[in-house]
Formats: sequence, C-alpha cells, structure tokens
Amino acid sequence: MEVTSSTSNFIKNIVKEDIDSGKHKEIITRFPPEPNGYLHIGHAKSIVLNFELADEFKGKTNLRFDDTNPIKEDTEYVESIEEDVRWLGFEWDELYFASNYFEEMYKRAILLIKKGKAYVCDLTPEEIREYRGTLTEPGKESPYRNRTVEENLDLLEKMKKGEFKDGEKVLRAKIDMSSPNMNMRDPIIYRIAHASHHNTGDKWCIYPMYDFAHPLEDAIEGITHSICTLEFEDHRPLYDWVVKECEMENVPQQIEFARLNITNTVMSKRKLKLLVDEKVVDGWDDPRMPTIAGLRRRGYTPEAIRNFCRAIGVSKANSLVDSQMLEHFIREDLMPKVPRTMAVLRPLKMIITNYPEDQVEMLEIENNGDNPEGGVRQVPFSRELYIEQDDFMENPPKKYHRLYPGNEVRLKGAYFVKCNDVIKDDNGNVIEIHCTYDIETKSGTGFTGRKVKGTIHWVDAKSAVASEFRLYEPLILDEGEGSEGKHFLEQINSNSMEVLQGFVEPYMKEVKPQDKFQIVRHGYFNVDPNSTEGKLVFNRIVSLKSSFKL
Repeated sequence: MEVTSSTSNFIKNIVKEDIDSGKHKEIITRFPPEPNGYLHIGHAKSIVLNFELADEFKGKTNLRFDDTNPIKEDTEYVESIEEDVRWLGFEWDELYFASNYFEEMYKRAILLIKKGKAYVCDLTPEEIREYRGTLTEPGKESPYRNRTVEENLDLLEKMKKGEFKDGEKVLRAKIDMSSPNMNMRDPIIYRIAHASHHNTGDKWCIYPMYDFAHPLEDAIEGITHSICTLEFEDHRPLYDWVVKECEMENVPQQIEFARLNITNTVMSKRKLKLLVDEKVVDGWDDPRMPTIAGLRRRGYTPEAIRNFCRAIGVSKANSLVDSQMLEHFIREDLMPKVPRTMAVLRPLKMIITNYPEDQVEMLEIENNGDNPEGGVRQVPFSRELYIEQDDFMENPPKKYHRLYPGNEVRLKGAYFVKCNDVIKDDNGNVIEIHCTYDIETKSGTGFTGRKVKGTIHWVDAKSAVASEFRLYEPLILDEGEGSEGKHFLEQINSNSMEVLQGFVEPYMKEVKPQDKFQIVRHGYFNVDPNSTEGKLVFNRIVSLKSSFKL
C-alpha cells in the first residue's frame, strides 16, 4: 500500500497561499539535475516533492538538464536521468536543456554590462579568491571593476569568439565587495572553457556559471516555485538579483528545504563518481550504490522509494535518517506481493537412505503465506537433497532445534527426517549427512503422532538450479559521509558484498531479470539484470526482519 502525500508541509502551505491569493493561477515546478552523474536517493526526494506538489495543485513539472559545465557532462547521464525519473513513476510536462538558453543568457549578460552591472575581470582564480575577503573582512574591488561599458562589451565578444585562453578572463557581476553575503561579492557569471558540449557542440567557448544560469532558466520557463536544498539559501539574494537586474518578465520564488542524509550512505555525486572511477564498485548501478540505478538493480521498487520519500517529509531542519527506514519500506512493499521460494546458499548434501533411489515425488507448497491468492507450486523431492550448512551441527549447543546426530526435524512441506550418520573429508569437515525419513509424517496429511521443534528448508539435489547469491552490507562503515578525499575511501566496508554459490528450486530456471522473491529465511532477493540462462544471479534486496520501527 502506498503512503499518501496529503500531509501538509511548509512548502505546500506557501503554494496554497499563492494560489488562494491569486498570485499564481498555475503552479509550475521543475526538477533540474546537472547531467554530471547518476541520480541518487537524495534526488528521489526532490523528484517526488516537485512532481507531486504540481500534481496536487493541478500544475506542471518540467525536467530540465542544468548543463552549463561541458567538462563534466555526458549524454550517458542525460539518458540515465530520464530513465530514472520515468521508473520512479513520473512523467514531465516539458523537457528542457539549459544549453538551449545560452543565446538568451548571453543577451542578458550584455544587458548587465550596459547597465553597469557586470564587467570583464583579468584577475587569476587565486587573485579573485584573495580579493574576495573573508567572513569577517570585506573584499577588495578588482582593478578591472571600472572598465567602460564599451571595453567590457568588446572583451566579452572576444571571449565569445575564443580569443582568450581558459581562465584568462571572466565576466563578473558588479554588486558589493563588502556584502556580508560572500555570494554577492562580485560573483563570476561567465568563464572561458574551450570544451565541446554534449548538446551545443563547439558553438560556445564561454559558459554561464550555475548561479547566473539557474535563475534565468527558471524565469524563462515561468517556474513559479524553484525548490532547492538548504545549501542554496545563502545564494537566494543572488538568485533574486539576477532575475531583477536581467529584467526577466517572470519572477520565480526560490524555496529551500533540508536535503536527505542517510546513515552509512554517500549522498554526493562527486564521491559516488570517485567510487566508480576508482573501481571500488562495479559501475553506477552497482547494487551497493545509493543511486536510483543501483537501487533498481538491487531490487528496490519505485513504490517503496516513493513511500520512503513521503514518510521522511519536508522540513527546514537538517537531520540524519536511519538507512533501516528505507529497508522498512521495501519490506512493506514486497511482503504481500512476491512469491516465496526455497534456496540453499551454503549447500550441505543430505542423503535419505531409506527413500527409494529412483523415486521423485512432487510436493505442494504455498507460494505466499501472507497472501492466499498467491496459489501453490509443485516442488520435486527425492533421495538426495541440499540443506543449509548452518542447519546441521555435529555438537550443537543447548536449545539448538535444527539437525544433529540423533535429532529429528521437519523438512518444510515434506517429511520428518532423522540424522543417523555424518560423512567427513580428510580434514574433518562435514560434507554429507545421512538421514532416514518417516513416510507417515508427510505435510498436509494431518499427522499428529509426535512433534518436532525444528523445520528446515531444502532443495532437491538432482533438479535444483545452480545459482549465485550476492549478500550486501552497507558500503560505508561510518554514519554520514565523513571527511573529504582519502579518509572517505578509508570508510569503505571491505565486506560490503559476499558472493555465495548455491541452489534454487528447479522452477526458478524460468525467472527473468528483475523478478523478485522471498527466499525462505534468507530475505528478499532480486534477479540481477546481468543474469543469463546459464548463470542465475540473485541480489539480496534486504533481510527478512529488522529492529527498526516507524
């Protein structure tokens, strides 16, 4: 069942007031990712917020690629973002690229120069930082700040024509070098970058900075509410300044909310890219990654992610969400939906010595105990089975109710079996156990002659399908992201993935990529998209239980 998004929050209240007052007749929001990496779970919160806010007020949501930095952007990221948004269950009203507005942005830059609100600066990046001042000391004005309008227009045109090298000149807004807000101390609004752009090719060699481009994009598209995360709160005065001084017809309102932070989870595209580049993970869609692609490959559902995003809510206060909360929602979503199956991840062979050698019988087992409509399946049973290694102990502790010499347990959906003999290799490791079964104890026959305390699962050794199982733990050991650089990589959990070779029931050979199952006792699993008919791979989405409670 999906969590509703009807709960009020401060952003929704602002929008409602704007509609009720007549300030806006229609709400237009946008999701504006930079195509410099894959989306992660933090972006999912923004996607759900923007699309559902517009839906609730019968407005529109644009998908806009904020592609103003050609050095880091790629069409691969554009395509992955479109796929992720659709997979999450949303469809945009319009698809835009910031790069399509480059001509308009350039005109607005010329307007600023003509108004005496922008100038070309020759200071180096290091000098600009030095002149900028500190939080306690005002900045110094650039010696190029008072160039004439004509000189600035000429230099900007030459910048555009490619007559200067990267970093040789920049265009800066002329605002206030003594402002207490560092963002208002003559920020750079254009820089030179001789780099091909994924959308515009080599047409431009100067590119607008994010803080200049973003408000213009919103204004051009008629965005009413520009929703962003708290780190942009100090940028809002610059956002408003750009819209005003560039004389934009539409005036969007920037509103900030707290970004999503999750324990043991990296929430930075730069750091996620580092994990990919350093081959710590197997690409952006590695199931250990918090990317939407990674979560999808692991087996998370869009319903679970949407429910999680709605449940955490929208606020102004930064907080840290327990990663188990996300796991809670995938369990809640999968429990009534997916079929149960049996699999043995660490196989130990069992021989039932008194079972006919050539006999195979089909046993009826329910597909989902939580959903009677799930039906039943036929499971083959024969003399040779596999059970889990940890379902047998030669010298068990007290209160161990599974299999050991002389003890009797029920095989799930089958018979009582009793361990009589243990076979070991030359190193003393148990490699096989010999048991006997009681034909009178077949499940479903109403046998009441005696009771056993343990029930274990199994698969038929002759017909079971060999499979690979990947069990995951958090990729990051510490809570939060930790510090930058080397220390971040030192937080990597070297045991974040365990690969096991085991067996599944024979009917599972028909499974398809992204099929999901609850494997008895082991958790919820997803068929990896890279599985083949000859090699099934199952990713554990989440274990069966958690101590976490909402």
